[in-house]
Amino acid sequence: MAHWLNLADSLEVNVGKYPDKTALLDADRSFTWTELDQRVNRLANALLAMGLGKGDRVAILLENCLEIVELFYATARTGIVAVPINFRCVADEVGYITDNCEAKAFFVHDIFLHNVEPVKECLERIPAENYVLVGSGKGYRGYEQLLESASPERPGVKVEPADTWIMLYTSGTTGTPKGVVRSHESYTAFYLINAIDFAFTEDDICMNIMPLCHVNSTFFTLNVLYVGGAVYVHPASHFDAAEVLRIIDREGITFISFVPTHYRMLLAVPKQERKGLTYRRLKKLLCSSAPATVEMKKAVMKFFDGVDLYEGYGSTEAGIVTVLKPDEQFTKPGSIGRESTGTSLIKILDENKQPLPDGQVGELYSHGPMLLDEYFRMPEKTASSFAGEWFTAGDMAYRDEDGYFFLVDRKDNMIITGGEKVFPSEVEAILCNHPAVFDAAIVGMPDEKWGELVTAIVVLKEGMSAGEQEIVEFCRGKVSSYKRPKKAVFIPADEMPRTATGKILHRQLRIRFGRI
Repeated sequence: MAHWLNLADSLEVNVGKYPDKTALLDADRSFTWTELDQRVNRLANALLAMGLGKGDRVAILLENCLEIVELFYATARTGIVAVPINFRCVADEVGYITDNCEAKAFFVHDIFLHNVEPVKECLERIPAENYVLVGSGKGYRGYEQLLESASPERPGVKVEPADTWIMLYTSGTTGTPKGVVRSHESYTAFYLINAIDFAFTEDDICMNIMPLCHVNSTFFTLNVLYVGGAVYVHPASHFDAAEVLRIIDREGITFISFVPTHYRMLLAVPKQERKGLTYRRLKKLLCSSAPATVEMKKAVMKFFDGVDLYEGYGSTEAGIVTVLKPDEQFTKPGSIGRESTGTSLIKILDENKQPLPDGQVGELYSHGPMLLDEYFRMPEKTASSFAGEWFTAGDMAYRDEDGYFFLVDRKDNMIITGGEKVFPSEVEAILCNHPAVFDAAIVGMPDEKWGELVTAIVVLKEGMSAGEQEIVEFCRGKVSSYKRPKKAVFIPADEMPRTATGKILHRQLRIRFGRI
């Protein structure tokens, strides 16, 4: 029986269709489809020569770069499993993930060696010769030297659609990172469906600025490549908003996925730094990974006049579940949209796993071909996340009478104060409308009387001020009294803990401020 082509198979097709067309580029380099194919073959053969085989894991600790995309293709071509690690992880976290996934090789950027050296002795499965360095440094095999010594011929490994291709570790917003096991066919389903929902074609040029250790960027970057488009790779750790705007204009970027924090920074770029920029080819923008206010969406659509704005909801485990399309942004404000075309079925279930009627908040469960296979070596967690074939990432939501879904918050972030339930995102959206507030998080702090006290953690805009009582009073009349924050704590912007994709780490805030 024939199957949809996986990522590596699509590379072979694109070489035949667009041999001399640019596929992958950054600020300094560019590769055509033919050049990319040859480099991927060399890397694939090098991995096999290192003693890795189908099903073995390779740890990848790289900043966004062309090499990480080549590794994704090479692992897809050999049946080896890619395990990208968040470059913001500290040494102990790097060691935990690498040991947990039982990696047999490790690719690392020279700028992250300080988080690898302290844990190398504990990683007994990885021989010294299987540490490969991107950049410069002593005591490691060099990436380019590895490629030069390998054959450019395609290796003859048979890879099945159900084989594991990638393990993405969750961001740890609610605890220890978990390895999410995903197959080739789960990603192929995404590529094909999103080519419909987002109208991706070979004429698209995607700018990837999200960390390539995350599902958002591995989905959309590889999605554009799958259909024959090109991808411009930009470092994720360095976001200069004015520079990003210049790249969009210069490179003729057509699509980018940003998080709300990125959009706030772009909107703040002074007019004189934007003079002469037209963003002539930009057609589509995605806002995801964290809620965006209606006011922000309006500002973005005015800033990028005529560009279509999409919003999506999904997870590392379930892929993209819903899409809010451009013409729905203001007819259904606050909604995460409806089911992705042809892939997602959704139920809102209560604590007893029973369906809830429209308008009632419950746990969002989805079912479709983009779901994970399992949490790596965590059968109990895998079982508890499913109700039959339906999966939940722990998000609370409701469905309205028109079939649109509204995300309320993560179940684990829910505050119970005086017996009443409070979902932080609702109050955070209100606080972010305060003229002096740049960012805000709502957390529940231990309290003898109420159980949990609703507390606002606030980042103020540069040069502006506001007091605790002003922040508390700002919510009066805008939300039920039990949902209003009773206290406010002010912190600098760089102290607001976030995941690599902009989600606030409420758990870390609860730990830090739990005794105020």
